[in-house]
Amino acid sequence: MELTWINKLRIAAVAALGIVVIGLSAWPLAAPADPLSPVRAWSISPFGTMTLLILAFGLGFAGYFIAWPHGREIGILAVPFGLLVWAGRSGPMRVLTQASNQPSEREALVSSLRFEPIYWLLIVAAGFAGVLFAQRLRGLAREEGKNEERSQALFLLPACFAVAATVLLAHFFVGVFAQDVATSHNVAATQPRIGQIIFAVISAFAIAAFLIKKFTNLSYIWPAIGSVLITGFAQVVYGNAQAVRQFAETRPATFFPHSALTILPVQFVVLGTLGSILGYWMAVRYDWWRKHESGV
Repeated sequence: MELTWINKLRIAAVAALGIVVIGLSAWPLAAPADPLSPVRAWSISPFGTMTLLILAFGLGFAGYFIAWPHGREIGILAVPFGLLVWAGRSGPMRVLTQASNQPSEREALVSSLRFEPIYWLLIVAAGFAGVLFAQRLRGLAREEGKNEERSQALFLLPACFAVAATVLLAHFFVGVFAQDVATSHNVAATQPRIGQIIFAVISAFAIAAFLIKKFTNLSYIWPAIGSVLITGFAQVVYGNAQAVRQFAETRPATFFPHSALTILPVQFVVLGTLGSILGYWMAVRYDWWRKHESGV
């Protein structure tokens, strides 16, 4: 898929649809009572969750036809762009740590964040399911997607490697890009601004997905899955019970052992998915350029 002006319009239309439907219209489903508080999966009611899943599926379905004949490549963008609005409107992680003054409260907070990324990935996956359903409805999945899915199923080991490599690479680059310049001489990281978080996570996953595509030829699905594991990985490495207790007792609530711990699960999953898709297509474009334009 070339990034022609008509494809740019398709991407813009799909992104706008996701922003309007989920980002703006469905915001009351997730809006915290305190506008300064972060967006949490656990604050969304079961009815809200079902509504989100249905909306996400419908957006993927509609996005496929809006972006035809590149619906499979573009339609998946609707849900992440919609949730991107939520990730941007969310309050920062420091609000949660400031509200958890006692070490036991901080440990409970860390535990509550561990499995939350799975929730957000399910919403994104519902959008992708809508794309696949629309593709099958047109009777094209057999030709367009079956070979790719079969090849990925046959390469389970490379897929696991891709997920693990994404976690390590994204964790490293998030630590580089989301580091607050003002605390460069301090041991601990502080809360980055939302713009820095958006840049850091998208860039980190774009780099990871680019390398995954180059060296394993796997799609953006596997780096996107890796976004679910970043929070847990950072907690295992930097946020074990002893470290959490020590920070709670000796540091202000605005300091964190690593900058990855300053990023909310919804931000990791949504921005990580967008970064994975971006990095994948950058690798595709790079290979095309080397083959057709560089003379290599």
